[in-house]
Amino acid sequence: MAIEIERKFLVDKRKMRGLKFSSEEKIFQGYLSRDPTVRVRLTDERGFLTIKSTTCDLTRQEFEYEIPLADAEQLLKLCGREVLKKYRRKIFYGGHLWEVDFFAGRHAGLVIAEVELKSPDEPVKLPDWVTKEVSNNPRYFNSNLVRDKGIRP
Repeated sequence: MAIEIERKFLVDKRKMRGLKFSSEEKIFQGYLSRDPTVRVRLTDERGFLTIKSTTCDLTRQEFEYEIPLADAEQLLKLCGREVLKKYRRKIFYGGHLWEVDFFAGRHAGLVIAEVELKSPDEPVKLPDWVTKEVSNNPRYFNSNLVRDKGIRP
């Protein structure tokens, strides 16, 4: 069984100026179900289908499978207008890989950083560009953002 343990933070993007990211990818993602969460994701050249359980204390079950790009494109169409667009950049800080999502479209300006952990109580050195922790705030779950008319920072 695959377990995901992650913390999420809002980001002050002004403090990120000049940082060197290790990668960047454009992501489109939509949701076929919310309980359990069934997500389809399309990146620049790959497709994924992901199933996630409900989060409990930063932890949830996660099963992710690469699928053919054409399948991901068709599944994304089933999501209709409920599709998020974001740009993900990765950076190493304090011994952890941080994934920083810069949202586009109706959520333009929203930036959320995620860090995956080995255990819920693993210590994390927080960079100065993260602000408020939103790990347990359902408003900032991507599956809820996709239905929201637009959260601004």
